[in-house]
Amino acid sequence: MIEAQSFTPRFSLVGLGKLGATMAAAIAKRGFEVVGTDVNPRNVEAINAGRSPIMETGVAEAIAANRGRLRAVHSCEEAVLSSDLTFVVVPTPSDESGRFSLSYAADVFQSIGRALAKTDKYHVVVLVSTVLPGSMQFGLLPVIEEASGKKAGRDFGVCYSPEFIALGTVMRDFLNPDVFVIGESDERAGAYLARCYELLRENQAPCVRTGFHNAELIKISINVYVTMKITFANLLGAICEQLPGADVDVVTRTVGVDQRIGGKYLTAGLGFGGPCFPRDNGAMIYTAKLLGEAMDLAETVTRVNRQWPERLFAQIRPDLGPDTTVAVLGLAYKPATQVLEESQSIDLVRLALKAGVKRVVAYDPLAGDEARAVFGNEITVAGSARECVAGADVVIISTPDPAFRSLRAGDFRPSAVVFDCWRLLRDEFASHLGITYKAYGLGGSPLQGSGRLRTAWALEAHTPAVASAHG
Repeated sequence: MIEAQSFTPRFSLVGLGKLGATMAAAIAKRGFEVVGTDVNPRNVEAINAGRSPIMETGVAEAIAANRGRLRAVHSCEEAVLSSDLTFVVVPTPSDESGRFSLSYAADVFQSIGRALAKTDKYHVVVLVSTVLPGSMQFGLLPVIEEASGKKAGRDFGVCYSPEFIALGTVMRDFLNPDVFVIGESDERAGAYLARCYELLRENQAPCVRTGFHNAELIKISINVYVTMKITFANLLGAICEQLPGADVDVVTRTVGVDQRIGGKYLTAGLGFGGPCFPRDNGAMIYTAKLLGEAMDLAETVTRVNRQWPERLFAQIRPDLGPDTTVAVLGLAYKPATQVLEESQSIDLVRLALKAGVKRVVAYDPLAGDEARAVFGNEITVAGSARECVAGADVVIISTPDPAFRSLRAGDFRPSAVVFDCWRLLRDEFASHLGITYKAYGLGGSPLQGSGRLRTAWALEAHTPAVASAHG
């Protein structure tokens, strides 16, 4: 039993990247001492100078305001020995099969084990990085036990506790999770981490304490399920486009009201991207195959998602020519981040370039420099949304960034074609003449799809079975 009055844990954190630096800043913000370490000396120097080593909402302010509680060192051993609990947040990169590598995590666990060999004090080690089922028990636990010469569950504790965060809202998500999951080596380790979370978190999220395998599977399962919701919403959008007067937002909002489903991530638009969703889908497929099971569902989701940019671009292609200037609003894989990894907006830019248009102009509130690094002189990166669309013949709104909602019809060329993947400006163009507005997921003219529907139901209405039923 841990007495609340005497429980003031000191934290250390290995890895000061997007998630690690944010966690360190959040812990300090909550009033606790935290020391970080990273193989990149620039990240260590930035923390000690009161600067954020990464770009993420709220992190720079939290680091600057809590310098007295937050510091960084170059030595993993020093970080461990000056703390009671160590979070490990290092890359677990994927290979072509979908398998996550444990190489970085294993190196850190070995370093932590050597540090634990030098102290008799109880310590809890918590892996946060996403790993596959079996990784903790069969991959990392033996490493730390061998390096320390000690036994987990007796001399120290080990937990796997993945975070469920999104880039752009990492600080908020860490402090206010829907749930926090603890895969524990033993009762003492899990109880210690749960008590720490009670102090760190701002909300009353439930805590699930379980074994390593369950926690590992929970992490990738949630992300895989979310990708299915995203893909399902997109497919509903494709159907709505063929039904005169149909509106995918009405459909998905209503479907999401059902408590068995929920509305989060049930919005039609571009497909999923970023550093987590695509690779977690691949990881689930790999895990299923490793265990002799089929994962056709995840494979189908991955295949449909990869095809999605080309499917949407096929609707834009007829409006393009060698003298066309194309504007693309949104470059990152989602709003509020500069990350271009697996961004379907980038796929749309590449498709426009491949189509041989005269010029491609693009804008993103955060990812402009990253886009310049990828495309060089192939595209023009504008300084604002209005500058981006001003001279464009065709405009593609590829991310639902709130900044794009402020655009007005007068910002566009009078003869422009606007393809809105997220229906952000549907109200603005509802009665506007001149500009051609095409919104994904909205049914077109009364003739679109009507022929097939009329044929299908007219034929059935005249079958003998139906006739006799009314006779």
